[in-house]
Amino acid sequence: MERRDFIKTGAFGFTIPGSLMNADKLKANINPIIISTWNFGLPANDIAMEVLLKGGNAMDAAEAGARHAEADSKNSSVGFGGLPDENGHVTLDACVMDSRGNAGSVAFLQNIQHPVSVARKVMEETKHVMLVGEGARQFAISKGFKETNLLTEKSKKEWKAWQKERRTMTPHETHDTLSVLAQDAKGNLAGACTTSGWAYKMHGRVGDSPIIGAGLYVDNEIGSSAATGLGEEVIKTTGSFLVVELMRQGYSPIDACKEALDRIIKSHNGKPDFQIGYIALRKDGKVGVACLKWEFEYAIARGEENKLYKVKGLI
Repeated sequence: MERRDFIKTGAFGFTIPGSLMNADKLKANINPIIISTWNFGLPANDIAMEVLLKGGNAMDAAEAGARHAEADSKNSSVGFGGLPDENGHVTLDACVMDSRGNAGSVAFLQNIQHPVSVARKVMEETKHVMLVGEGARQFAISKGFKETNLLTEKSKKEWKAWQKERRTMTPHETHDTLSVLAQDAKGNLAGACTTSGWAYKMHGRVGDSPIIGAGLYVDNEIGSSAATGLGEEVIKTTGSFLVVELMRQGYSPIDACKEALDRIIKSHNGKPDFQIGYIALRKDGKVGVACLKWEFEYAIARGEENKLYKVKGLI
């Protein structure tokens, strides 16, 4: 018997026959829900849920949650205050995807505080999916975004300290992406992903966060997924797309996340020395979360309730 033919156990202990999990069997959840990565997902969820409870749609909610993290100077992983690359430049990546399958992204964007909103403008006001670098910056300015210095004194101090030590970085020193998956009262799904990327990375490096199918994927018939962690490995496996396709095949959200990670574990002979976490939100409102190593924090908001959870690594 194949794995998906067994009874699957998902997040919070629900059990569903895996073989029944396909588009024609899934009934849309109509109770608004938000799931976000890491502890800064908590305030992001609050902002996003406020949008949903006022009747807003999933795309508006996901963008609003991501913007909160981008504006928080205390968050060294996202937006304003993000740690710079090896040359001292803060470069940002972000993407969005809505319930109709539309997508937009920006990569290697500098001096613009809200890359997630620029990504949405790319999605809604151009024929393209991705803009990068100087072209993305010029596009943002043309749409009314203001330029600002994203390098805070705190981040600058940390960068200078790193320069003096010039310590060799291991992959698990990659910094944390904020990924937000939302479902609104109509049952529609959308997502957003935003990051300042790997701290002290090579100038020009782009990770998985702005890449549709890697950092984020939404299929309004099945579900959505997003990633955090070492983007290079997520890109190689088109991780978020894989999680959603596994759910289409019948995997529960949690088993889909685990299977996507199992493939990475096998490709590294069972001993990956980096972190990757996946979150998944199925059309019926069920969620799944898994990570490779150590532990991973994620936040889930349902109505007025918003809580932070932890999951242990698979290895």
